[in-house]
Parts: sequence; structure tokens; C-alpha cells
Amino acid sequence: MRIIVDADPGIDDALALYYLRDRPDVEIAAIGTVHGNVPVEQATANALRLTERLGLDVPVATGAAKPLAQPLMTAEDVHGADGLGGYAGDEPTTSPTGQSAAEQLADLARRNPGELSLLAIGPLTNVALALQIEPRLPRLLDKVVVMGGALNVPGNITSHAEANFWHDPEAADLVLAAGFEDLTIVGLDVTMQCHAPAEWLEALPGDCYPRRILGFYADFYGSFLGKRGFVPHDPLAAAVLLEPDLATYHEDRFAIELTGRYTRGKIVADQRFLAPDSPFGRDIATERTKAKYAVTARTDVFLDQLRRAVAQP
Repeated sequence: MRIIVDADPGIDDALALYYLRDRPDVEIAAIGTVHGNVPVEQATANALRLTERLGLDVPVATGAAKPLAQPLMTAEDVHGADGLGGYAGDEPTTSPTGQSAAEQLADLARRNPGELSLLAIGPLTNVALALQIEPRLPRLLDKVVVMGGALNVPGNITSHAEANFWHDPEAADLVLAAGFEDLTIVGLDVTMQCHAPAEWLEALPGDCYPRRILGFYADFYGSFLGKRGFVPHDPLAAAVLLEPDLATYHEDRFAIELTGRYTRGKIVADQRFLAPDSPFGRDIATERTKAKYAVTARTDVFLDQLRRAVAQP
């Protein structure tokens, strides 16, 4: 599988790259960076640092610096001031490409129709912009997996909204409405089930880089979950892309709430048993194709895979 990764590294983004690097059947074709966990300049530097650390010869393109229609907000309280828990390290020795991440995505899709899959684990601004550059994008990509959303569980940045969709709701809604033929959404309904406990962390080699950066992340999660450990949101999305059978799914048509005072950024679907005549149901049915939303995962299998991947030098 050849994959374009769109990310905002970010500690769990870093773990997702470790997970992909560990798979011999995967080629990371390109990485695009986006605002989100940190400003895009820091996200780009982190992506370059990670490709160097992981020995990946992969083009990295700088993407959108701010959302489509709201001010920039970042999440250093979750990921550290440098986005990597205080362990970003020296400046990278490599440089980003001259293309924007949206241009890179559109260009690669055009030149490789049907051959590339997209793993989008940050706000969806770059993907939305790529759709404006190349409206055929939904037919040019093979599979698309998005990490985002909280459908039937609380959000993690507001009471209703998950962080990636909340950071750019307009972009997320554009992507969900674009008509991707094979779109899977991995949201908090399933990622919060995959909590990696303290024992998981302690089983990692003491000198491995992921264990160092995970210290900050685990402290954050421990502060509100009341137990040591962390939630591997982005690596689970990577795992679902490679092995769809790791999860079960609810299939529906989805939208993002854009105007609610308390619900802006929430993923929504009309899940009523009988709702054929509701305005929402009619709009979604006529304007949007169905997507899969992950609802359960084989947590033990996934966490074992992730541990092996991040324990490698």
C-alpha cells in the first residue's frame, strides 16, 4: 500500500509514523503537514525530524497555516511546546519541498490514479484545499482514513467536538461531502477504547524515543482520566487503514455541525430508525455518499502491534 500522510506532529502522529515504518508492505509516498497540535512551521520541522530519525526518504510539504474560517488554535498543552513532549531535539537537516501540502496531494493523486491511499490524522484543511485544486480527488485516491469525530461519545476539546474536526469544521464538512468512494472515519468512539495503560509504557525499552516523548502525553491523559497511560488516536487510524478487520463499523452519511453555539465541530448523522422525511435526512441522502465510522476495535491486537513498532530503534 502506498500512502500519503497528512499530519500535525504531534506525539500520536509520531507513533503513527513508527507504526507505518514497521510494515514492510507499506510505502509512505509523501507527508503533508498542517496546523493543529502545533503551528504548521513546528509541525513541518517535526515531520522532517521524524523522517530523519526513522530513516524515511519521504518528501515533506508544508501545508495550511490556519483553518478555513476561524482563528488558529493549537494544543501544546497536550503535546508540549515543541509538539514532541519536550524531546523534538535538534533542527532537522532536511527541508520541505517547494509545494504546498494541498498541491502535493492533488499532484500525486493525478499522477497515480487509484494507486494511493490517504491517511489524514490532523485537521482536514489541506484535504479541503486539495479538493478545490483537483475536484476529481475522491475518484483518484484508493482508500481514505480520517482520524476525527465523536459521534456517540463526548468530545475531547469541547463537550461535543473532537479536536481534529473542531480545529477546522468547514474543512471537515467539505471532505465528508466530497464523495470519497472508500472513506473510513476513526473517532473517539473507538480510539478511547484503546487506552494504553502504564504497563504498556513500562514494557518499552527505557532508551527508545517513543517512550521519552510519551511521558508528557501520558501525564496529560493521566491528569483527567485518573490513570496512567495514553490514548493512541492516530496510530489506530493507521492500523485501520492497513487492516480494516481490526475494527467494526457503522455505515452512514455524515456531516459536521458548523453553526451550533455549543456543538460547532461535532460530527452528526441521522441515526433514527425511521427518519425518511427529516430535512437533515433528505439533505444527507441526496448530497453525500456513505462512509464507515469505526465503533469497536481489537484493542489487544492493535496495542501489541504498536508496541513492537515503537520499540524498534
